[in-house]
Amino acid sequence: MTDLVTLDRVVVAAHLDGREGRNRAATPGQLAAADDRAAVLAWLARYTDSPATLASYRKEAERLMLWCTLQRGVALSDLTHEDLLLYQRFLADPQPAERWVMAPGQKPGRNSPQWRPFAGPLAASSQRQALSILNAMLSWLVEAGYLAGNPLALSRRKRRLSAPRVSRFLPMEQWEVVKSAVQALPTVPERARQHASRSRWLVSLLYIGGLRVSEICAATMGAFFSQRASDGRERWWLEVLGKGGKTRLVPATGELMTELMRYRRSQGLSPLPVEGDGMPLVIPLIGPHKPMARSALHEVLKEIFRASAARLRAQGPEFEAAAAHLEAASAHWVRHTAGSHLSEKADLKVVRDNLGHANISTTSIYLHAEDDARHDATSAVHHVGWRTP
Repeated sequence: MTDLVTLDRVVVAAHLDGREGRNRAATPGQLAAADDRAAVLAWLARYTDSPATLASYRKEAERLMLWCTLQRGVALSDLTHEDLLLYQRFLADPQPAERWVMAPGQKPGRNSPQWRPFAGPLAASSQRQALSILNAMLSWLVEAGYLAGNPLALSRRKRRLSAPRVSRFLPMEQWEVVKSAVQALPTVPERARQHASRSRWLVSLLYIGGLRVSEICAATMGAFFSQRASDGRERWWLEVLGKGGKTRLVPATGELMTELMRYRRSQGLSPLPVEGDGMPLVIPLIGPHKPMARSALHEVLKEIFRASAARLRAQGPEFEAAAAHLEAASAHWVRHTAGSHLSEKADLKVVRDNLGHANISTTSIYLHAEDDARHDATSAVHHVGWRTP
């Protein structure tokens, strides 16, 4: 069985590289790419300014191309609609597992012989996300004149009338447990104190600022700046680079600035940053002051969520469902939680601009309180009124 390697290192047989693919466009297109891998890399190159998006898109393109060449025995530009139906079933159960799935508990680097494209079978939601990404890729290759058609475009799609309500957020009672878990972190010895201070600052950035982890990794302390408005008041702002290379200004509230000063003092820094300050927003506990990896920040949050779940379980078995919900949470849930909580108290346009949504319909997924009020109002007045026998 051929060992799996990443897309940039795999050796593709000549008859599988797509130069003679039956779905290749009949006339030269707008790409210089002569084979499938070069065409896919051209598509991925559009996202180099958004590391998180690039990593997500590369993962799905890589999985499909490796499956094509190593398991299905066809080129990407030979794929049919029927092939992609088989691939969808493969995503739900990548077999043989020893070829495709990493060993439990392992997370080897992409250059490791133990690297595999999957951590396990994909849930239905992850399958939909994978196929959505691949559909976008194939549509772009058609638009660029590389492929004649998109075989995924034939898939049956359920009509979506509006954006779904987000469920990956923490209701206020669970958010209070998370805050308590952070404030209960040990502060001795010194390294524990620094970890507790960093955890509190990270949670503050994610919640008050509604930031993405990738935005935290990319920004520096110098991104904070103050500006005097026409009303004479001085306000602090945080400039971040969001998805698609778009910058936005996030209000640095009085509370966020207090937390910033608290964190900087804990690191032996001046209370406020100055213009051009290159210090990362979140500083590693050891080693040089360079930006922490996204995976490291995710692990800090996962540790907090595990501790929060343990606090709930200690209160009794009736809290098991809430504890399991907290255990499933990730860093991005805090951003969703921020949007959900803020939407209950502020105009939806404020939430949209703070979170950097291009369309307010995206922001509307956070209107849980509006749905809850509608549910309560309906329950209060809308009855059949059956007589009890």
